[in-house]
Amino acid sequence: MSSSYNGGVKFSLFGESHGKGIGVVLDNLPSGIPIDFDKIGAFMARRAPKKDGTSTTRNEKDIPEVLSGIFEGKTTGTPLAAVIYNSDQHSGDYGNIAHTARPGHADYTGFLRYNGANDYRGGGHFSGRITAPLCFAGAVCGQILETRGVATGAHIRSVKGVSDEAFDSVNVTAEQLELVKSRLFPTLSETAETRMREVINNARMAQDSVGGIVECAAVGFPAGIGSPMLDGLENIISQLVFAIPAVKGIEFGNGFDCTELFGSENNDEFSLKDGKVVTTTNNHGGILGGISSGMPIIFRVAFKPTPSISQPQNSVDFKTMTEEELIIKGRHDPCVVQRAVPCVESALNIALLSALLENPNLGV
Repeated sequence: MSSSYNGGVKFSLFGESHGKGIGVVLDNLPSGIPIDFDKIGAFMARRAPKKDGTSTTRNEKDIPEVLSGIFEGKTTGTPLAAVIYNSDQHSGDYGNIAHTARPGHADYTGFLRYNGANDYRGGGHFSGRITAPLCFAGAVCGQILETRGVATGAHIRSVKGVSDEAFDSVNVTAEQLELVKSRLFPTLSETAETRMREVINNARMAQDSVGGIVECAAVGFPAGIGSPMLDGLENIISQLVFAIPAVKGIEFGNGFDCTELFGSENNDEFSLKDGKVVTTTNNHGGILGGISSGMPIIFRVAFKPTPSISQPQNSVDFKTMTEEELIIKGRHDPCVVQRAVPCVESALNIALLSALLENPNLGV
């Protein structure tokens, strides 16, 4: 199935943006792990729309109802199923795009793929709304990772040319990751936050949108985890990150910047620290040959500008095969990046736990 992942953690996402509900089924989780639902609520609140002009005005509570898999506050080891009911749909806003393609959206390709049977309201199953159950899954997996000494976190690295400070790829700590997660607008620099908010609000006032980059890290992940060539850590993380709508690129460590360096500049030399093998730099982003090196895992994800903008745009009615001018109605984010931060963390949490479960006797 296209919306299922079959790794060490198995999960399936379901639902549509304007359907009755959305949800996830997680299987193969370790049993007996306490799950703190207050922490899950706080995690999911980071993805929820804000009332500061930087996101959509759609107001969903995003309270997951667990149907199975948790008993007396702990995982049972059997499938964990959760549903999030939709309550604030304005489906009438989408009547004019039933067969007129919104630029930048999957309306036309979805129509072709599902022979016109797809739910187009709010993007249906292609919608960013589906990242709510993804975040629930990521929050659960994150708590399980914490019991194994692994911490993850992310921040907004840039929004349309306005950059935040970068994580220190060698020395980033669990405390720093936790601190940035506590911020309403997740940047390391308050100056960057102010400038980013201005860019986002200017785009909103112009009935336009902007994109940006999320930087994500994990610390405490053991060395030796991952299975080349097709099940390497980069492969798994990338596959799950691309489940997030609007993602257009990912790079690990030095990424594309390494193409401007000599090998002598890009290579991370090995040394010993406190009896452990480490590298003095971390251009490889914590992964070599698809296998964790024990250094912090660092990667960045590119998000395109929100395609739903209120400016008139040229399109095609793909049933009548006529050219049309389209004005998109509804409530949309002028920038998805700030709400995407916990989504990227969720993808990483699921990927890392999945890799650990597939390599239970490995890691140093």
